[in-house]
Amino acid sequence: MAKDYYEKLGVSRSATQDDIKKAFRKLAREWHPDVNKNAGAETRFKEINEAFQTLGDPEKRKHYDQFGSAPGQASSGGAGFEDMFDRGFEDIFESFGFTSRKRKGGDLRYEVEMTLEQAFEGATKKIRFPHFEECRSCKGTGASSLKTCSECHGSGEIKRVQRSFLGQFISVMTCSRCRGTGKTAEKVCRECGGAGGSQIEKEVEVEIPAGADDGQYIRFAGQGGPGENGGPYGDLYVLIRLKEHPVFEREGNDLYCTVYIDLGTAMLGGEVEIKTIDGKATLIIPHGTQSHTIFRMKGEGMPIPGSSRRGDQMVKIIVEIPKKLTREQEERLRGAFEKNVETKKGFFERVREFI
Repeated sequence: MAKDYYEKLGVSRSATQDDIKKAFRKLAREWHPDVNKNAGAETRFKEINEAFQTLGDPEKRKHYDQFGSAPGQASSGGAGFEDMFDRGFEDIFESFGFTSRKRKGGDLRYEVEMTLEQAFEGATKKIRFPHFEECRSCKGTGASSLKTCSECHGSGEIKRVQRSFLGQFISVMTCSRCRGTGKTAEKVCRECGGAGGSQIEKEVEVEIPAGADDGQYIRFAGQGGPGENGGPYGDLYVLIRLKEHPVFEREGNDLYCTVYIDLGTAMLGGEVEIKTIDGKATLIIPHGTQSHTIFRMKGEGMPIPGSSRRGDQMVKIIVEIPKKLTREQEERLRGAFEKNVETKKGFFERVREFI
């Protein structure tokens, strides 16, 4: 009968990878042979580890859900279990903190929503997120006291003698039980109950630089999860999400907007007051401007990170054509467009009179 790995970890088949990892760590600390002295603890510990080696890997889990076994189990008949256990055993000790190698903490990711104006000026944001705080009493090991490793007797190394017709060879390997530290857990830390820490809600202030763009990640070093064995904290990655703006659309460092002008301004030219991201500006409309013409306003866009320059603002002109005219306006407009006229007045002068 196929082994039910979900049952061994006490999770449902719909459990997330994070749920599986948490369940594994909880059970591993409970049944670890160095902590649990009951008979059968080591066997239970191996079963937990075997289940996690499959369900903790998304690809292996997918194979298990489909075929009822981990990849390679059916063909090997379980012969590879010891090797798998040996690899997993090292991971178990690393999760307990019994490793001489310093490891950087995990990275955290958080989304921050901002207005376009905030992105233009830069902003300080307070964010709260779940955070695993390392136990100060045991420094994350989960143990209040350590004892000399029974496998290597405190040396951190295992020496093996091999004899062959060529002679005697001595191989030295890092002890897999204590991971080279020479120490294993003797008593569970009372402060954290062997968990190595506690889950808290952490609040930090992050500075969002001027010019930040939607979809951009900003890294804040040392604001992530705690390191292991004196290792540095991980990093916090803040994902910027910009709210939709009623006037502007953003493309890179440039801003785009649409401005409506009347027919007279389009034909005769003039000045139009344009809204910018930080105020107002005057745009000169040359005579004869066509609808959908785009004008570039230099330096009126978003700040360019790492420089004192700004992008541009692109203004799309839409000419509004009057839908209704009086009979007098129609006659005067036709007169302005007549080809054969005796007067020497220019075309635009005649249009100006009409308007």
